[in-house]
Amino acid sequence: MAAQVLLAEPAAFRPRQTATKLKVTGCDLFSAGDFAEGEGREEIVFRDPARGIYKRLVLQDDRLVGAVMNGDTADGNWFFGLMRAGTDLSDMRETLIFGPAFQGGAPADPMAAVAALPDEAEICGCNGVNKRRIVAAIQGGAGTLEAVRACTKAGGSCGTCSGLVEQLLAVTLGDAFAAPAARPVCGCTDLTHEDLRRLIKARALKSMPAVMQELGWKSSCGCHVCRPALNFYLLADWPLDYRDDPQSRRVNERNHANLQKDGTYSVMPRMRGGMTNPAELRAIADAAEKFGAAVKVTGGQRIDLLGSAKQDLPEIRADLNAAGMVSGHAYSKGLRTVKTCVGSDWCRFGTQDSTGLEIKLEKRLRGAWTPHKVKLGVSGCPRNCAEATCKDVGVVCVDSGYQIGVAGAAGMDVKPTECLADIATEEAAVEWIVAFVQLYREHAKYLDRRYKWVVNVGLDWVKEVLSNDIRRADLVAGFDLLRTGYQKDPWAARTDAATRRAWAPLADLAREAAE
Repeated sequence: MAAQVLLAEPAAFRPRQTATKLKVTGCDLFSAGDFAEGEGREEIVFRDPARGIYKRLVLQDDRLVGAVMNGDTADGNWFFGLMRAGTDLSDMRETLIFGPAFQGGAPADPMAAVAALPDEAEICGCNGVNKRRIVAAIQGGAGTLEAVRACTKAGGSCGTCSGLVEQLLAVTLGDAFAAPAARPVCGCTDLTHEDLRRLIKARALKSMPAVMQELGWKSSCGCHVCRPALNFYLLADWPLDYRDDPQSRRVNERNHANLQKDGTYSVMPRMRGGMTNPAELRAIADAAEKFGAAVKVTGGQRIDLLGSAKQDLPEIRADLNAAGMVSGHAYSKGLRTVKTCVGSDWCRFGTQDSTGLEIKLEKRLRGAWTPHKVKLGVSGCPRNCAEATCKDVGVVCVDSGYQIGVAGAAGMDVKPTECLADIATEEAAVEWIVAFVQLYREHAKYLDRRYKWVVNVGLDWVKEVLSNDIRRADLVAGFDLLRTGYQKDPWAARTDAATRRAWAPLADLAREAAE
C-alpha cells in the first residue's frame, strides 16, 4: 500500500479476516470474522445448556462471515478455513453446524475434522504454524509430538494445540503412529512420577542412591531433571530420615536468592501480612546503601533488594537478620507469600481480622518444600482487595466466617479458585488450609501447580478427604512433623565465615592487575 501511495495509485487498506481462541484454563472460546447482525445475514445456532455448549454461525449469500463457539471449539479452524476461502455452503447448510465430520453423509469420525482442515489452517496460534508445515515435518520424519515441536515450534508456547498436533500425527502416520504413553520422569528411568512416588514409599527407599539402585536408574547419578524431583519426594515421604541435598536443587534454591539476568541476585526478606516497622525499614535502607542495591516494592507486599553480588549475600543477610528479618523464600518451591488487605482492624468494610489470619498462615507454612511454589491470599471482605480468588489457596472473609477457595491461577493461565469449604472459625480455617497443602505435598508430582493437580485428582476427591476429621488431622500432623526439621531460616545458617569464604571470589583480579 505504501508503494501505491508513492506512485499516486489508488490504494485502500483491506482488513484481513482474523480468528482467535481464548487461552484461559477451563474456558473454551473461539471467535472468527464478523458475527454482528446485519441486513441480509442469517444465523445458525446450536445450544446445549446442560453441556455448556453454544455455537453461532453467521452467513451471508450462503457464505460464512462469522462464527462464535463456546464450550466446544474443536471445529474452529475448519470454520475459519471456510470463511477465508469464501466457500459456497448451500449444499451443506443442514449439517454445517455439526462440523466437518458430518459433511457428505460421513459418520462422526473424531479424526475427520482434522483431516478436513485446509493446508493453510492455523494450528498453533502462538507461533503461527499452519497444517502444511506440521504435515511436512511429520512426513520428513518427525514422528512424535516432541519432534514436531522441535521442528516447527507448534505446541512450544502455551501448549493448548498439543492435542491437535497429536491428531495430525495420527491422521498423517496412520497405524504407524503410536499414541504417547505416560511420560517418564526423564531419560534416566522409564518410571512415571506416580510410579516413582509409589515405589519410594512401598519399598521404604530413603536415599537417592537407594532409589537409583533399587529402581534401575540408567545413569549413575541422575540428571538435572530427576534429581530435584527425587530430592522432593524423599523429603516429603521421609522427613525424619532423609537429609536435603542442596546440590539437587536449582541455583536459586541452592543460593537462597534469585539470580538475575546480569548475574547479580535479589534479596527479599519476609514481611508477614505486608506489615513492617521503622527498624526493619532502616535495616533495608542501610543494606541498600551499603551494597548499592536497587529497592523495589513487589506485588506480594514485600521489599526486594536487586543487584546484589553473590559474595555480598552472606553479609546482607546478616545485617537483615540482626534487625529480626528472615528469608522470604521468594525463590523456593514452597510458600512464597500470603497477600492480604488491612482487614477489620482498619477497614470499615472488613468482616474478619484478615491480617492476623495471614500472619498465622505464613508462620505455619513457611519453610515447607512443596512440588511447586505456593501463593495464598486473604481478603477481609467480599470486595476481595487481596485478590484471593486467583491464588493457589484463597480465603475470603465474610460475616459468618471464612470461604476457602483453591486451585486458582493468575500467570500464563488465568483461573478463578474453586470453593473448597465454608468455615466458621479461624482455627478451623488454618487447619483446613494446612491439610490441603499437605495433601498436595503427598500426592502431586514434582512441578505440578495446584490448579493442574486438582484437575487431575478431582475437587470432589479433595473435599472428601479433607471432610474426614480423622484424615484431616493426620494430614496436619504430617505437616507439623515436617516443620520440626525444616522450618528454619536459611539466611541465619549461611552467614558464618565458612559460607563467606565459599562465596567470595577466588582472586581479586582487578587488584592483581593493578599490582
